[in-house]
Amino acid sequence: MNRKISSLFFAFLFVFVSGLAIAQHTSEGEEPAEKIEQKEDFDATKMIMEHIGDSNEWHLWTTKDDNGEEHHVSVPLPVIIKDNEGWHTFLSKSIAHGHERDGYTLEEGQVVSTKGIQKATLFSIISGKQKADEVFFDLSITKNAASMFLSVIFMAIIFIGMARNYKKSQLPKGAGKLMEPVIVFIRDEVAIPNIGSVKYKRYMPYLLTAFFFIWFNNLFGLIPFFPFGANLTGNIAITAVLAIITLLITLFSANKDYWKHIFMPPVPILLYPIMVPIEIIGIFTKPFALMMRLFANVTAGHIMILAIISLIFIFRSPFLGFASVPLALFVSVLELLVAALQAYIFTVLSALFIGIAVAEHEHDHGHEEHAH
Repeated sequence: MNRKISSLFFAFLFVFVSGLAIAQHTSEGEEPAEKIEQKEDFDATKMIMEHIGDSNEWHLWTTKDDNGEEHHVSVPLPVIIKDNEGWHTFLSKSIAHGHERDGYTLEEGQVVSTKGIQKATLFSIISGKQKADEVFFDLSITKNAASMFLSVIFMAIIFIGMARNYKKSQLPKGAGKLMEPVIVFIRDEVAIPNIGSVKYKRYMPYLLTAFFFIWFNNLFGLIPFFPFGANLTGNIAITAVLAIITLLITLFSANKDYWKHIFMPPVPILLYPIMVPIEIIGIFTKPFALMMRLFANVTAGHIMILAIISLIFIFRSPFLGFASVPLALFVSVLELLVAALQAYIFTVLSALFIGIAVAEHEHDHGHEEHAH
């Protein structure tokens, strides 16, 4: 009942705000062409895509001079490029704003070549369609990479400090007072129920690392100022690596019962041609679901907040601005819950997949019955 009331409330709020915006726009009548052009200057799609995408510079804000020219204020990041001429290392400010160095420049925050060669991709490397002298390898420290390093340093400071405190006393101090209940929760409510009380300890380091890495970076992505605000966990490359690590741990930990269930499922032999391929496909669909779930939910949260804030600049309405700010604040607070929830879901599913792989299955009796 409460959910229905909440849905009706937000639906009414949306209709009410939209009506105010339309009414104000209608009452203003025809506007000068200069004002219309000024309204069209703001590109919400471009702003949102710049935020959720990766970049070779850390954009802070944009200013305009008296002539209407835009000036981007950014933090330069290291550019590291390998091509057939050798290695090229410099800061991104050397190639920003139309500048060129060693045959490279920045376009929309991305390094591009002015020598007619393309950036190497995983597909081009595997397929061999492009020769080494036709591509360049971009090993630069991008915004997401810099954000990842910052989060790793942050985690190292907290947990190394906790470990040192525990050597002196078993009573938690400082950050340990906040982190210890979370660690105990992951152990008692995630690892042990899904993996078992005997085998869970060897997987706790990974489960804790995955949980805190995702949680902290989700939170950092919601902070709108430097050195935070990067959409790290909304980058499919990051979620793919996390999912692949879960897959590798699952496969290398799997016992003979797990593989027996894959290649000799407890079904009649006549169904093997159907069930075995399904089981094999299931090995890879599980980490794929992990990857897409985290990527989609985090990215959707960022887009929703930015889209609500963009309404202020699109309509330039005081009424809509008054409604957009608390609505954006509400969604931001909701994203704080989602940040922890997505980290929890990823950790639970990882523990579940590992637990399935290491569990002792009893298929012998079932196979004997099918044989008879």
